[in-house]
Formats: sequence, C-alpha cells, structure tokens
Amino acid sequence: MERLLTLYREWCGKEPARCEQLPGAGSNRSYYRMTDDEGHSVIGCIGTSRDENHAFVYLAKHFTKRQLPVPEVLAVSSDELRYLQTDLGTVSLFDAIRGGREAGGRYTVAEQELLRRTIRELPNVQFRGARELDFSNCYPQPAFDVEGVLFDLNYFKYCFLKATELDFHELKLEADFRLLAKDLTAAPSSPSEEESNIAEQSDCFLYRDFQARNVMMDAEGNPFFIDFQGGRRGPFYYDLASFLWQASARYPDKLRHELLDEYYEAAQQYVEMPKRDVFDRRLRLFVFFRTLQVLGAYGFRGYFERKQHFIKSIPPAMQNLRELLALDELPYPYLVELLRRLTELPQYQQLEVVAQTRSDGYKTTDLNPYNAHPKDGPATFSKYDAQGPLVVKVFSFSYQKGIPEDESGNGGGYVFDCRSTHNPGRYEPYKKLTGLDEPVIRFLEDDGEILTFLDSVYKLADAHVKRYIQRGFTSLMFCFGCTGGQHRSVYSAQHLAEHIHQKFGVEVRICHREQNIRQVLKD
Repeated sequence: MERLLTLYREWCGKEPARCEQLPGAGSNRSYYRMTDDEGHSVIGCIGTSRDENHAFVYLAKHFTKRQLPVPEVLAVSSDELRYLQTDLGTVSLFDAIRGGREAGGRYTVAEQELLRRTIRELPNVQFRGARELDFSNCYPQPAFDVEGVLFDLNYFKYCFLKATELDFHELKLEADFRLLAKDLTAAPSSPSEEESNIAEQSDCFLYRDFQARNVMMDAEGNPFFIDFQGGRRGPFYYDLASFLWQASARYPDKLRHELLDEYYEAAQQYVEMPKRDVFDRRLRLFVFFRTLQVLGAYGFRGYFERKQHFIKSIPPAMQNLRELLALDELPYPYLVELLRRLTELPQYQQLEVVAQTRSDGYKTTDLNPYNAHPKDGPATFSKYDAQGPLVVKVFSFSYQKGIPEDESGNGGGYVFDCRSTHNPGRYEPYKKLTGLDEPVIRFLEDDGEILTFLDSVYKLADAHVKRYIQRGFTSLMFCFGCTGGQHRSVYSAQHLAEHIHQKFGVEVRICHREQNIRQVLKD
C-alpha cells in the first residue's frame, strides 16, 4: 500500500486526502479510490501478477489511443505491479439494472436502453480496438485456441461435474470435449459455412470477461469498459454469449433477441458479418461452451470457496443449459446425454413457486386471467369478479350537451371523439338525416375516414370486452361524440354495437341520446 501512495505522490505531488479500499472482485487485484482535498479522485490498483498488470496497462493505453470508452492509465510503477487510472464513478451497469434483475428479468424501458447502448458499443471495442493491437501483450495467452478451450472444459469437469458425483466415462467425455474445442476454433468445414468466418477470422479483440459488472455508466448513461486484461484475439461470439446469457441476468428471450439485433447491426459498421442464420447457429455453439465454462467457475467459487453468490447463480445457469439441450442441435452425443442427466439431478430442479399467501392479509382469488410473474404472488380478491353476464352500453351524443353519465356507478368507460372525421352535416342533402340513414352511411363509407377510425376502436373494444367476459364483469360503456350527435357519432355507435354483439354474443344496449332512439341487441 505504501508503494501505491508513493506512486500517487509522484504523480500528484501531494498526499491523498482520503484513501478507501473498494470491494474485491474475482481476481487477486486490490483497488483503492484515492481522493485529494478538492474532491478529485483516481483509482489505484495493486496486482500480484506483473504480466496481468502489463496486459491491462498496454490494452488501456492502446484503447485510449483509439478513443475507446475505457479508463485512462495515469501512472505506472517501475515493476508494473501498481498503477493509477481515471475514476469512472461508482455506478456499474450491474448496479443500474439491478431492479430488472431482481424482478426476475422484467427490465424497464430505461434499463433496456442502457443494455442497448452497451451492446452497440461492444463491436467498437472488439473491432476498432483490435486494429494495430499487438496481441503478444495479452494475458495469459494471445489467442483463443484449442488448448484454452480444453482447459475451460476440464475446469467444468473437475470443479463442477465431479462435485456432483455423477458417474461418467472419462474417455468418451474427453473425445467430445476435443471435438467441441475443434469446432469452436476451426475454419468453416463446408462451402455453405464459408461466410461464418468472414468477421470471426479477422482481427477481433475477445474481451473474455464481458459482463454487466465490468461496464461503468456515466451520468448520461454512456458505457465505459473495465477489467479487460484477460482479453485476446478471438471470435466475437464469445463476448455475446458471456453478456447475453449471463445466468443471473435472466434476460427474457424477446429482449435478448432485440439486443442481438442491435449488436448485429452495429457490427456491420466495422466488418462484413456472416449471414444471420449462420451467425445465429455459430453463436449457439459459443453459448453452449460459455455455459459449461461458467458452471466450472460457479463450481469452484461456490462448492469449493463457499461463496453464496456463485451458488445462487447455478440454478439459472442450469436452466440456460436445459434450453440449449432442448434444441437438439449439438453433435456431441455422449456429452449431451451426460448433461441431460446432470440437469435432471434433484438439486437442480429449481422451480419458482407462486406464494399462496400475502403478508398484507388481503383476501386472494384463484380467478385471475392475467399471466402474473411468480415472484408477485397471488392477486387480491375483487368483489366485481364473476358477478354475472356482461351488458355493454353504447351511446352517441353531442359534445354541446355533455358526455353521457354512467348510471352503473362504475365511473364511465371509453369516450371517442368523432369530430376529426368528415362531417356530412355540413352538406345540405344530409342536414335532416342521421347516421342510421343509408345516404349518410354511403357518404361516410365512400369517404373512408370513419372506417379507419373504427378499425382502431374495434381493436380496443375487442380486447376490453374479451377481458371483461373472462373476469365476469357486468357492465362496460362506450360513448361516441360529435358536434350535433346526429351523423358521425350515431354511425360509429351503431356499428360498434353491432360488431360487439355479432362477435361476442353479449347483450348490447344502444342509446342515440340526441335522436331519442334506443335499441337492445339481446344475447
């Protein structure tokens, strides 16, 4: 620590006013926030491996030169075991999207936007960052290769698989491991796959540990990247698999596919990408490999080091593995059969159970047509559920005389303003007619505006009526207004009433208030 303070004094010319150690991560490196008396701070690092520190310092300087969003190295000790870098703040992407993660993968629009910004920036680091980069400075190896893949697969075997005490054939497993390693690192094997290596075999920086914890967010929500010292030359698929299939993140399939689209589009600005079907198929292979790799890490950190965070990450990682095995695309028969048996072990049969009670004491109901998240528990009982058949009331009215009151006591329903559509009442032939008369109907339908207007109304009404029927509600109200309550509103109310009656078979009561016309369409 004293040598780090010496480095700070040599760089700054004075002692730091405060020095606090930051929480440890997965490596043996120690980080400190060092702040002067004016509130300006830098991050100091003490490492145990000169080669690892050298890799970070070299990569950070190279990326800074290429104007990539990374911390700037400010000072380095002569033995390269200590260095100072710019302070990127205290909020990581992992922190910023905590709400969505803890809600079981329900990410808000704002959280999704942070993820999109991050994934769009990844090709910039991978491809622009690789330009003129001397990969011989990378640690612990310069490139993604067969030996590295086999090391990770054996890490899974010894740190996870053996810890489960599941019986397996060592030689058969080793044969499939070697075949998988060959497939992950090999050039395309058929003409139909030639495009798969267009970008993959060009210079690409493989971040290696690309995850939400290693992305810092500035005040404007822009991402900055840290902890890339384990990077090397390699396929871009690896980082996508690491980020989007992070077990604890629980990204929904829809969001994951949207983020993949963002990446694919952004990457095309830097390299010629493979066709999308080839890209997707090749990515799934890396997702499979990455899943085994992280299970190895979770096994070591969880089963052997007894770190609860990693133990809790195992069930969602196992679920990722189940989903991959269900695709039946993997040409490794013994490995696949062994992994199926692994996922069926009792300790990995984690099912999210819906809570049957509420801590607030409210009465609950089994009648709930909504697809609620299991974490949310049961819905409250509603006195309005299952009360009888639905009756729909549809009104036409003049805005000059006010919106009709809802006599059911429910406070009203939909009110649609027809006054933007073409008004037949402005023309003499229709002055004394209503929206029920054939000449007015012909005028409105030939014009077409009212039909477009009603198409949108029908979509809203259909969804609402369907849900009210499901819940057993008894009353729903629609109102259409225009200037005089004579033409457009009458036409619209009549047609919606007939549409609902014909489609759902419920009773519909029509009231053209300004025309003193009432009608009931019986169920």
